[in-house]
Amino acid sequence: MSPAQKNRHAALLKATGFEDSPALTVQSTDGEIPHGRELSFAWLSGTVMTGLTSVLLMGAALYVSFQGQDTFSTAYEALQISRPERSTLTPTDLSAKSSRLRPITATRSDLEVIEASIRETVDGRDIIRNQPFVRIRATLATAPTSLSENVRPYDPVAILEATQPLPSVGAMDINTDVYGAEVEGEVAVKLAAMPMTFVPPRAISDQSAAEYVRAVVEATFFSDDPVPPTMAYAALAPSVRDLGLGAGGNTLGGVAENVTIMPKTTLASNTALGRSERILTIKERTPLDEVLRRNGFSDTMIRAIDATLQNVFPSTELAAGARLRILFGPSRTANTLVPYRLSIYSHDDATNTDQHRATVALTDKGQYVLGLAPAEIKFPEEDTEEVNVANLPSLYISIWETGRKHDLDDATIERIIGMFAYDLDMTRKVAPGDAIEILETAPDGQQRSELLYVSLKLGNTTRQLYRFATENGGADFFDPDGETGKRFLTRRPLEGGGTLRSRFGYRVHPIFKTRKLHTGVDLAAPSGTPIYASGDGVIKYYKWQSGYGNKVEIQHVNGYETAYGHMSRYVDGLGVGSHVRQGQVIGYVGSTGQSTGPHLHFEILINGNLVDPLSVKLPKDNVLPPQYKAQFAQTMAQINDLMARDPAPVSVAQTN
Repeated sequence: MSPAQKNRHAALLKATGFEDSPALTVQSTDGEIPHGRELSFAWLSGTVMTGLTSVLLMGAALYVSFQGQDTFSTAYEALQISRPERSTLTPTDLSAKSSRLRPITATRSDLEVIEASIRETVDGRDIIRNQPFVRIRATLATAPTSLSENVRPYDPVAILEATQPLPSVGAMDINTDVYGAEVEGEVAVKLAAMPMTFVPPRAISDQSAAEYVRAVVEATFFSDDPVPPTMAYAALAPSVRDLGLGAGGNTLGGVAENVTIMPKTTLASNTALGRSERILTIKERTPLDEVLRRNGFSDTMIRAIDATLQNVFPSTELAAGARLRILFGPSRTANTLVPYRLSIYSHDDATNTDQHRATVALTDKGQYVLGLAPAEIKFPEEDTEEVNVANLPSLYISIWETGRKHDLDDATIERIIGMFAYDLDMTRKVAPGDAIEILETAPDGQQRSELLYVSLKLGNTTRQLYRFATENGGADFFDPDGETGKRFLTRRPLEGGGTLRSRFGYRVHPIFKTRKLHTGVDLAAPSGTPIYASGDGVIKYYKWQSGYGNKVEIQHVNGYETAYGHMSRYVDGLGVGSHVRQGQVIGYVGSTGQSTGPHLHFEILINGNLVDPLSVKLPKDNVLPPQYKAQFAQTMAQINDLMARDPAPVSVAQTN
């Protein structure tokens, strides 16, 4: 570039405002505002820190104002403010556009009052009177709600207290002696010898009897079917009804078979945490508050919903045939589900249609407000509920949830859990379709009921327990074989039951990395958790053992032994030869010996042979004496008759 060109460029730059200036410098005076070409690191740092502080303060203010919530879609989805038109769907329709389809299971929740004529002896006289019983038939809850929010953690040792024999109410304990005929009021029975001149009236004619005998003889001796005569008589037994004697009459009768309904389940899977919808049909006129309370609404929620519905749905009762759709979602404050949305529908019998009456939904502020109707569906005939696999509660929580839904007192629920806890893992998740049946006496003047029968159906297995009292004045619950549900050894002998970390069998050792037999089960728990004696016995080993650390071995009766390893410490006052009782504390969880963390290593040996503590069949703690077998069989037949009876027509209680 020539000098002339340089001068021309310099003139142009000067004309546009550019000029030569000194270089930038950091030599500014501390504490003063920098001027011109001066830079101040102190002022630069202050500006950056001010910006960061402002961002943090604004973020904290927003977090507090939204109460820690990190998602804000509840109100939009619950209220359905704006949505595209969609065709009518059924609850089990798998064609809907969705990536998280949940299976649908049928639910049952029946609390019925049944009446029977009971025979009892009062002051030497036989009295027959009508007595009501309460029967519950329900599927186990598949979602935890506020009903089970305050249930204490599962503790196997508490089972021992809940399953102690009941004191007998009377000489016959709870009377279930069902009389064959129905009576009105109270009837006194007097037994007298039948006169020799008495001739009972004929129930059938001679012609009918002759035809019946001829048919039996021909079928037995002249039939081509090679069936022995005894088998032929058995096969022809039902034909007695051909004589005109109806079943259930005074001459012939029987006990109806108790048929269990298997809920239909749509096969699908969904492991994501989320919501589930429950659809209910009201069977008879029922207060709205009662239905909501039985389905996981707290008293505070019910009052808020009543206030919200006051202008659009002023009725405090739901008519027979009314429908409810309840959408549940995870609570922010507890490990349970809370109602996000409630929709009420009335049923028109004339047109067989369901009309939407009102919808309330939970907002992000925890308030219930009016909302638009959810997407239309075709209501099923039976009650249904979406199953979110991740939300399935443990068997322990599910029994609590179901029991409280049907107004069982806590002591009764604890006894029911205790009766089955020896054979079942109460920490396992409940499965859709699992069900429970209960028979109780009607509440007395002090609103107390006595438990008579419990049946628990898990998968394809049904366990039944009947109440029976012996002459020693105690009443207990026995299965059809005359055995109690209690075992003389508990399978998880530590507070809370622990968490199963390693099962019995061959495995790769976590320390030595070699494949070897794991001789027991490892139940993880925090250090210091109490360890209990699995059963009554005598301590035979009480010191350190290589690999096991602090170890205790207990000798039980009939060749049974149990061992407890990796204890942090022993209980003072115990040693070799000490007698211990089931549930007595013998030590505390630790990680002594060859261990990777605090846990209890628990073993069971039978005649010196190691067995799987979780699956081995253990002997029952109490067996009904042989002299009571016939009386117990009669009690079972009477209870089965009560379970098979139709409910009283005016006393059926709706528990949905």
